[in-house]
Amino acid sequence: MEKLASKVMLLWGWRRAGLAILAGAIGALAMPPVSFFAALFLSFTLLVWLIDGTAGSSTSGRSLGLRSSFLLGWFFGLGYFVAGLWWLGSALLIEADEFAWALPLAVLGLPSVLALFYGCATMVARLLWSDGLGRVAALASSVGFFEWLRSFVATGFPWNAIGYGAMPVPVMMQSAHLIGIAGVTTLAVFVFAAPALLATRKGASLGMMIAVLLFSAHLGYGYYRLEFMSYGPLSDADRLIVRLVQPAIDQARKLENADRVEIFETHLSLSAAPPAQGEPQPNIIIWPETSLPFILTENPDALVRIGDTLKDGQLLVVGAVRAEEQGAGTPPRYYNSVYMIDDRGQILSASDKVHLTPFGEYVPFEDVLRRMGIETLISLPGGFSAASSRSVLTTPAGLRLYPLICYEIIFPDEILASIETVDAIVNVTNDAWFGNTPGPYQHFQQARIRAVEVGVPVIRVANSGISALIDPFGRITSGLSLGQKGAMDATINKSFVSLHADTDRHINYWLILLVVFLVAIVSRMGFIRRLN
Repeated sequence: MEKLASKVMLLWGWRRAGLAILAGAIGALAMPPVSFFAALFLSFTLLVWLIDGTAGSSTSGRSLGLRSSFLLGWFFGLGYFVAGLWWLGSALLIEADEFAWALPLAVLGLPSVLALFYGCATMVARLLWSDGLGRVAALASSVGFFEWLRSFVATGFPWNAIGYGAMPVPVMMQSAHLIGIAGVTTLAVFVFAAPALLATRKGASLGMMIAVLLFSAHLGYGYYRLEFMSYGPLSDADRLIVRLVQPAIDQARKLENADRVEIFETHLSLSAAPPAQGEPQPNIIIWPETSLPFILTENPDALVRIGDTLKDGQLLVVGAVRAEEQGAGTPPRYYNSVYMIDDRGQILSASDKVHLTPFGEYVPFEDVLRRMGIETLISLPGGFSAASSRSVLTTPAGLRLYPLICYEIIFPDEILASIETVDAIVNVTNDAWFGNTPGPYQHFQQARIRAVEVGVPVIRVANSGISALIDPFGRITSGLSLGQKGAMDATINKSFVSLHADTDRHINYWLILLVVFLVAIVSRMGFIRRLN
């Protein structure tokens, strides 16, 4: 292993860059649908050895080392994000004659930008670099910090944060309830990078012992929470039956005006299907994001049809485009919304999307980019508008549903600190844009982690899948697979309450980051080196 590490450290030029890209691409195998978390051990071990090779002692050498380490991190990130996000280009091929030219921007451009965070992380880690386990701590603290920045800088895009690779199954998801995805990412990088110490010997015993303890605690807490933190007795008052409608409509059809009536009727027929023999009617029926192929308030007949379809006491939660008139001579504002409609066809409440998707729903730097011919994938005059705040959907019986539309579910900070006061998160989405690619699987896993973090069920309804009821432990209680057409009834337990508020997870993350950072600093100063 020492010989291999030496060869990696001595690589130069395109060989060094190529191995960094390969190491990042290997790490992407930890993400769904492959979910081979062990790939990250090889990925980060190679990255540590590559950074080892950038060492320099003189002033000029130090500057060169920082530049080299930045490039290493950037190449690593490029490989990681291209391998993990190539499927974004699928959305551009739905209307290839208009958007195919932008395919390189989606497949290479966005990964190139996201890789800047990893470049900065490795450069900062290089400033704290030392012998022994200190360099592993330096990499863990810097990657953990810059992954946190990635969640909100320039509207944020925390897709495939490293921590997700450490949580492929429910027993490995529960740590997110204590420390959030940012905390898991920080500790995961330390664990994944620790095998690099075996080749250089310095700090190997202590570093591997810490890594084994962290991984054991990760599994142990997961087992404890799944085994011993039960729901308690389930009363009838705590039962809620929801029907998840997954029409599996091809995205190209959704864009055709001629098919709109048929699409609407497909949703209605799935909603009206009788429940399984002996089972009660669902209380709430949920349709996916933008499932209504028209502006609902401009089609009163549609509300009548919905009211006629719903049984007495039933409610419909439906994704739709909402138009808000601005006055004479001013075009309306459009919002990506969810409506709650009762059995009389009356709109009870609505909630608009707060965190819009760049280039999908709006054009950032609009004045400049629109002059260059760059438009949104969804054709609306001026694109969508973002709501200033989110509204909780409250049923007449007092049930509180927290709506998150599409990729809003990937942002931990989109979920209020008072999430414990709601009964469930409703995540409606339309992943049909991306077909049968890794995208829908990755999106679904992040929804599962949100359920674990906040400790409430997630009702996820997607046009083409994956639709499922996810319990507060990230377990799938029932669901519809990708591409499957149908409707599924599921029972929610409303009695479970999260034990940790959102602020607790943030505090725990910063405490973890501080401890790991201090280990790197102390090692840099030479104290830990004496223990090696």
